[in-house]
Amino acid sequence: MRILFIGDIVGHPGRAIVEGRMPELLDQYRPDLVIANAENMANGRGLTPKLAEMLFDANVDILTTGNHVWDNREIYGYMDNDRRIVRPANFPKGVPGLGYTLVKVGTVQVAVINLMGRVFMGDYDSPFAVIDHILEEIQAVTKHVFIDFHAEATSEKLAFAYYVDGRVSAVVGTHTHVQTADERIFPGGTAYITDVGMCGPIDSIIGMKKEQVLQRFLTQMPVRFEVETGPAMLNAVVVELAENGQASSISRICLK
Repeated sequence: MRILFIGDIVGHPGRAIVEGRMPELLDQYRPDLVIANAENMANGRGLTPKLAEMLFDANVDILTTGNHVWDNREIYGYMDNDRRIVRPANFPKGVPGLGYTLVKVGTVQVAVINLMGRVFMGDYDSPFAVIDHILEEIQAVTKHVFIDFHAEATSEKLAFAYYVDGRVSAVVGTHTHVQTADERIFPGGTAYITDVGMCGPIDSIIGMKKEQVLQRFLTQMPVRFEVETGPAMLNAVVVELAENGQASSISRICLK
């Protein structure tokens, strides 16, 4: 099984390059399942039903999110009624949406799980405890488990991946928007990369207008960030899974 995971899609430039390059990606990699992180699609913050449908129309199968998932209220009810979108599973109980979903790929069920780190992020439930609970729930259903770990700290991402090594198929990091060059297969058969990167404007600071971000660093005053314009790049990974759910390879993609 081949899974294509597309990194954080930032605003219109990110969506445009994903939609424009998707036929090429599908033709070259022939993925069985396409997943994308869409929490920054709505002008850099959040997701709307209309934007979600645009990605589904572009042949993305499952959308993951992160800390900006609640930035557009109109997505709340939509998430409750569409199993193709997942939010971090370690939010407190009672929030809208699902923390993981099961999708059938041929004759195989694949679990797609979204989790959030806590270091420099917020007071969320422990992703370590939550993943234990989810894996116990789904162990009779599938061995093919793909995790989007949305976190800031490299150490936390690595610690989490070592914790679940051999119990899940892949842990791919999102949130920092900078693609890392550390893709590998862990000893237990879990594919890993610290951050997949982003789909968004190249000449930017993690997708945002440079001048605004620099103003924040220089003055420490509140600044409203806007998505940068101009040429975009597309960051993604392709993960190959064996019949037993273990990963056999992981490869980075960077298109401009």
